Amino acid sequence: MFNLKFFAVDNFKFQPLSALLLFVNDDKEIEKSLTELQKKYKIKLSELDKKNIQSDHSEIRISQSDFYPSQIIINKVKNQTQLSPDYFRNYLSTVINSLKKSELKNICIEIPELKNFQTTLDDEAYFYQTFVEGFFYGNYEFTQYKKEKKKNSDLNIYLKSNDKKKLVAAIKSAEIIMTAVKFTRDLQNEPGNVVNPIELAARVKKTLAINKIKVKVFDEKEIRKRKMGGVLSIASGSKNPPRFIVIEYKGNPNNKTWDAAYIGKGVTFDTGGISIKSAENMGMMKGDMSGAAVTAGALFAIASAKLPMNILGVIPAVENMPSGSAVRPGDIVKTSSGLTIEVDNTDAEGRVILSDALHYVSQQKPKLIIDLATLTGACMVALADFAAGLFTKNEKLADDLYKVGLKTHDRLWRLPLWDDYNSLIKSEVADVKNLGGKYGGAITAAKFLEYFVDKDIPWAHLDIAGPAMPNRSSSYTEKLMTGFG
Repeated sequence: MFNLKFFAVDNFKFQPLSALLLFVNDDKEIEKSLTELQKKYKIKLSELDKKNIQSDHSEIRISQSDFYPSQIIINKVKNQTQLSPDYFRNYLSTVINSLKKSELKNICIEIPELKNFQTTLDDEAYFYQTFVEGFFYGNYEFTQYKKEKKKNSDLNIYLKSNDKKKLVAAIKSAEIIMTAVKFTRDLQNEPGNVVNPIELAARVKKTLAINKIKVKVFDEKEIRKRKMGGVLSIASGSKNPPRFIVIEYKGNPNNKTWDAAYIGKGVTFDTGGISIKSAENMGMMKGDMSGAAVTAGALFAIASAKLPMNILGVIPAVENMPSGSAVRPGDIVKTSSGLTIEVDNTDAEGRVILSDALHYVSQQKPKLIIDLATLTGACMVALADFAAGLFTKNEKLADDLYKVGLKTHDRLWRLPLWDDYNSLIKSEVADVKNLGGKYGGAITAAKFLEYFVDKDIPWAHLDIAGPAMPNRSSSYTEKLMTGFG
């Protein structure tokens, strides 16, 4: 793992233990492009190097022993109908991974012009930002519990573009966001025996002790006082008591309203409760608090960027365990909204705790509400792990979220929220049932949540169950929790 330092430069000054990374387009002009690169950087490519980069090889690496840079990496950007906004981010995450065992100290990168590619990206500064983010993603490791730890070495990354001012801003933005992403991923990857509801609240409070943020933590006594029966019911089977975390960022103190509210599902470990899950892959349920981690990370990034708006973050934190005191299938739970829930299955626990959070936030009257939750396996059945499910009845909010998801590659796909689905969660003994049967599970979960939201407030539910977990959608999401969102 490296200590990364980024610099925007006008020209490269090659030093010992340096590499130069260049890009060429895979088109009819590739031979001419290679000739120009050789002339510009005084590179001597062998006939084999030229043949390799013009064939099926996407990358060549050339070592130079007589002068600097010591290594030259040439990446061929293959012709595609539309280049993914994640292309360079993903590629650079593989580059830094390949360098971790080397003695490299400096890497120089000439960023190609955005206009050279057909892509959904239309923002030059954000295009630059993806280069920086790629290094952060590829550099990420979670080794806190390994006995032998390798000392981090320094890696200087010199970036050159045709707009230095935008590049400087992009580096700053990426550093803010990726610091928050690291915090998010660290929370997700912590084991359940370490990060329980109390520890989650403590870490959020400690990390977010920054300018204009106030963190309030409701303990079990306060949760009971506020009649949050959804939270209390799911927490009842664990020896670790629940916490209800409220994060307030006031970047515009003259405004008395909340511009937005984020809610994150915080199940620090999910066994399924009495409706216990199978043992296979249950260890991944340490990540069932990913919505909570993303909410805390988002507030951290927003405050670090000093955005001039007021944002509310809420995290209901519980551990879902089976025991003699655990909530049972068939139990009826009364929430803080006054609505009652028939618990059909204790493994549909996330929506139950979110019922109290959505009601609490609705009472604060924000301009919009977004909740994030690893809520259903059904959403993964529908979308695999390449995208999160997006549920909202607000067309503008749906369009805005969809577009920003394409830009950042944290992709969303909209699923219906039609009222027909209410019939599937109808209860004969309570106001609503927490499970809707075999079909449409991601949709009925969203319809359940809708019961607890103020109808006058625009609201979106993001089911991040697939992409929050380790997956093969990119090189930097394969092994660890991803920070999606």
